[in-house]
Amino acid sequence: MAANRIFLGNGSDECIDLMYRVFCEPKTDNVVAISPSYGMYEVCADINDVEYRKVPLRDDFSLNAEALIAATDDHTKVIWICSPNNPTGNAFSTADIERVLGAFEGIVVVDEAYGEFSSQKSMRFMLDRYPNLLVMQTFSKAWGSAGVRLGMAFASEEIIALFNKVKYPYNVNMLTQQFALKHMDRLGEVQQWIETLLSERTRLIKSLNELEQVEKVFATDANFVLVRVVNADAIYSHLQAQGIIVRNRNKVEKCLGCLRITVGTESENNAVINGIKSYGTE
Repeated sequence: MAANRIFLGNGSDECIDLMYRVFCEPKTDNVVAISPSYGMYEVCADINDVEYRKVPLRDDFSLNAEALIAATDDHTKVIWICSPNNPTGNAFSTADIERVLGAFEGIVVVDEAYGEFSSQKSMRFMLDRYPNLLVMQTFSKAWGSAGVRLGMAFASEEIIALFNKVKYPYNVNMLTQQFALKHMDRLGEVQQWIETLLSERTRLIKSLNELEQVEKVFATDANFVLVRVVNADAIYSHLQAQGIIVRNRNKVEKCLGCLRITVGTESENNAVINGIKSYGTE
């Protein structure tokens, strides 16, 4: 891809913030987003004084393209779609995303932070077809490099040019640049990491489904699984007491009773499985 269609940011959070600073007028414009989803979209909307409109996913966590479009008006500048989505883990169909792209005149952002763990083809390859598409990716997940703070945005030359005009000078430091360049030579190793994780993801899901404390394990295309358990708050505290940290999503819309469990190493996954299994047996 041509360099003038790529933006490198100080983490994906900079790319998110720039969407508001470049395209939205405070107190006037609004954005539309799926719910539940990644929290920084709303945080940046609040910081930039832009109305944030939530459109719930369907009960099966699928994308309601018609509802997203219906929530827009003349002041809607951006639609946010995280795919695979956080915290639900599922990727949305290309057809549903294209439906939104074709019906909305503003910018549709597809955040593919977890895309390397999905079998679905990246929307990055559809930029020529949709000039209003922006795709975000990151070094934080599959590349195991969250600490270097490097996010990527892929879009039309016009959109990237606007990002480069508004960003802070020297937003990506030299150490991050050097690290990323060296990391690019490790593509084969990174792919092995992904394959190992996907294998462990399959094993983790199978083991969780066998536990009496687990009510449902939702399908996932990410490096984590959303799990409905018998008592989310209590099991979360039970795991925490053993030094096992998961995400409690019990209070999140449509995630009642759920924990979000990141796929770890074999020993880490065993610890989670055994930790949940031991709940209620003391």
